[in-house]
Amino acid sequence: MKTFSYIPHTEADRRAMLDFLGLTDTEELFADIPADIRMKRPLALQPAMAEATLMRHLRALAVRNLDAERTISLLGAGSYHHYIPSVVDAIVSRSEFYTSYTPYQPEISQGMLQATFEYQTMVAELTGMDIANASMYDGATAFAEAGLICAADTRRNRLLVARSVHPDYREVLATYAHGQSIEVTEVNPGSDSLPQALQGALDETVAGVLVQYPNFFGEIDDIAGIAEQAHAVGARLVVSCYPIALGLLEAPGRLGADLVVAEGQSLGNPMSYGGPYLGVMAAKQNLMRRLPGRIVGQTKDGEGRRGFVLTLQAREQHIRREKATSNICSNQALNALAATVFLSYMGPTGMRELAEQNYHKAHYLASRLGSIPGVTFPHSRPFFNEFVVKLPRTVAEVQAALLEEGILFGYDLSGSYPELENCALLCVTELQSKDDLDQVAEKLEGLL
Repeated sequence: MKTFSYIPHTEADRRAMLDFLGLTDTEELFADIPADIRMKRPLALQPAMAEATLMRHLRALAVRNLDAERTISLLGAGSYHHYIPSVVDAIVSRSEFYTSYTPYQPEISQGMLQATFEYQTMVAELTGMDIANASMYDGATAFAEAGLICAADTRRNRLLVARSVHPDYREVLATYAHGQSIEVTEVNPGSDSLPQALQGALDETVAGVLVQYPNFFGEIDDIAGIAEQAHAVGARLVVSCYPIALGLLEAPGRLGADLVVAEGQSLGNPMSYGGPYLGVMAAKQNLMRRLPGRIVGQTKDGEGRRGFVLTLQAREQHIRREKATSNICSNQALNALAATVFLSYMGPTGMRELAEQNYHKAHYLASRLGSIPGVTFPHSRPFFNEFVVKLPRTVAEVQAALLEEGILFGYDLSGSYPELENCALLCVTELQSKDDLDQVAEKLEGLL
């Protein structure tokens, strides 16, 4: 079997390398891999192409992707289509940022260290917390890591997680907890409020309560009331938030949260078919030394000049080893930089205006859909820019029909929540115009 590469080596080049290694074929490079776990037949790849031909082929494949720019997208559920100002790409694409790695040597890393310090400062201000780390892998890992912090800080091994938290986040939490022998109990609010549902589950064995704000269905729970309940039994409160919503809603830190995490994709990062994303994590000061990853601090050098260093980095590949707070040993620096530029560009006024547009446009669409016979709303709590609709037909049927009209009609909830059969989660951002929303309502009404 021949192995092809896009690196333009000639046959003579390959022969020379094999001769130098004393091999007759590239397959011999893999001789140490047991035969029973090796691929039995070659990959069904097309014949090698010239570079110009390959580029045409890839462009033809790319146009088959129906992206959010060419549709009216009502998809959300954790990945959000927001406008990214051109200044974000202009800065993060600079070579000194784009190619930078872990800033171990502060004397040559001041630019990246300062950018990270500014990111931490903005995250702390946005979430209402005392301190933030230099970021995590994504929102789901930040959420799970926060659960471990609760267990370590309280020396307890039970976590309560609301079923209204993103299903993927709950699965990642369960995976983390299993390895740490931590018990995770899901609390289903049902028709009750979340504080009511937590009432019977909270006791002195609970290390942490983990909720989402707004929750997975876009609804706004009573975070202050939940914080009071958790603290009454000595538990910590983790709030997973949607950063854009914090331009309008009260910051979780000012409502009593001990840890705030988030998916930072909505802050200047594209959806990119699922990643790379940005895990946001912030905490009260008493939990500072339990934060995973790293924290950049501000200091002065020997001549009194302002400087930045990695102040805390309790990581397993340093001296702490098995006593490390986490096995996550890096951070999403470039994504965090994009969030920093985005937040700097928007400012408090811009963030509020952005949040208000999301809120009002979502409520406008909800009011339009509410006038269509057969369309109902199974939930009645206040919501931000996502809401649940129940349809008189299956969501899959409606999605397929509206896709023909260039409309991505939300997220089918029946897979993650069987009790929400024929229900879709719809999201509206600032990128949908009134005409877009009117068109969605008209097409859905005509279909039903």
